[in-house]
Amino acid sequence: MKRFLAVAIAVALLAAAGFTAASALSGSSAAAPAATTTTTTASTTTAATTTTPAATGAEASTSTSGGDWVLIAIEGLIVVGFIALGVRTGGIGLGLWGGVGTLVLVFGFQLDPGEPPFDAMLIIIAVISAAAAMQAAGGVDYMVSIASRALRARPKAINYFAPYISYLLCILTGTSNTFFSIIPVINEVSYANKIRPERPLAASTVASAMGITSSPVAAAMATLLPLVEVYHYNLVDVLLITIPASIIGIFLMCLVMARHGKDLDQDEDYQRRLEAGLVEPPASAAAIEIKQYAKRSVAIFLGAVLLICIFGLFEGIRPTVTGEDGGTEPLAVTPIIQMLMLTAAALIVLFAKVGAGDIPNTSIFRSGMVAMIALFGIAWMADTFIANNEDAIVSALGDLAQKWPFMIAVSIFLVAALTTSQSAATRTMVPLGLALGIGAGYMIAMWTAVMGVLFLPANGTQIAAAEADTTGTTTLGKRVIDHSFQLPLQIAWITTAIVGIAIVAIFH
Repeated sequence: MKRFLAVAIAVALLAAAGFTAASALSGSSAAAPAATTTTTTASTTTAATTTTPAATGAEASTSTSGGDWVLIAIEGLIVVGFIALGVRTGGIGLGLWGGVGTLVLVFGFQLDPGEPPFDAMLIIIAVISAAAAMQAAGGVDYMVSIASRALRARPKAINYFAPYISYLLCILTGTSNTFFSIIPVINEVSYANKIRPERPLAASTVASAMGITSSPVAAAMATLLPLVEVYHYNLVDVLLITIPASIIGIFLMCLVMARHGKDLDQDEDYQRRLEAGLVEPPASAAAIEIKQYAKRSVAIFLGAVLLICIFGLFEGIRPTVTGEDGGTEPLAVTPIIQMLMLTAAALIVLFAKVGAGDIPNTSIFRSGMVAMIALFGIAWMADTFIANNEDAIVSALGDLAQKWPFMIAVSIFLVAALTTSQSAATRTMVPLGLALGIGAGYMIAMWTAVMGVLFLPANGTQIAAAEADTTGTTTLGKRVIDHSFQLPLQIAWITTAIVGIAIVAIFH
């Protein structure tokens, strides 16, 4: 029933997008597009934003003809179809069918190839290398044994503990990519305590995406601040709205997810997989044999995670590099994660007496590589579709927000879902909402809808979480939108937006 409700909300969101596209289709013409007069300038001291309504909403949608909308719709159906094929195939098949879909779009529809998510793929490689090295050294078993003893009295605590840890990691580093490092731990602790892994894994995945809107160092936050600073909202003001709203949203999400689905000992699908030998039964904490250097490997791994958090929080201690404008700027967090995680893996090999050849044989390494290939194909296909049709899609959703200003949150959610980019959704939809006269405080509250990047099962964290769960409870769905992350996502973004609006109404 709960998942049915989540899918119903997802269908309603798709219907809203379809209605907008239909409206754009019925009112479109071959007229030349109006000149864009939306400008945004930002620096460390000043920010200015001006938007001329002539370039937004319905008038902007006239740049796309009826024939173009039909073509976009066909391309969109192809993308959804290949995602569905990949989900049904499972595992690495998601990436393979994504590659086929990219080929069809490029050769069949003459679209320019998009950009594969190289940064996310490299982060997966680095994090999985370190986590797998720790597993080979016995570190994961050690962490599971510690957590199992702590959770023995109240094992369901992980359903609440893990999402908040994921949220905090993202706040400190400005990227949800750090969530990759604790996916194996969440899965193993749940598994060892016979807790349905879907509950904490799905909730933690959503919570990691929520952290972006509460992080001072996130790219999406950097995109938002210049837009709202001219309305006298600074970083502290934004965080006083997004953090309390997110904390409440996560709690409600965890409350529902802690009761979602059947326990492993009552789940027929899991029991069937267990009897067929597809899943190894979870070992009790007492039965785990701790290797000699397990503690050392955990210390090295967690030390690297701590350093990532420190570098993410304190920009001034990062090395300076040449920026795109020719000046200098602090090194981004993404390459820091990659370097530190590879270094952690090397140190574990050196000091925890792990053979480099043992790392590829671990379950964490195998599931991580599958997740990387799946992300490669599916994200490449999605970016190929979006990059070639982004203007038309954003204009259509802008038309929806212009007719019904309260729908701006839905538009932000859908743009984030279609572009799989929180920064892109911020950059395109927040100026529109402000131009429509929506107060900056309310726009900040509704901006939290950028977690819509998880609407489709094409995000690296979703794929990695599903691959890590060998019980099969965490899935990418069979019909694209019925994946394990849909229910916590819908609860989280709706609750967070409503609570944020209430905070603004009361205190601002």
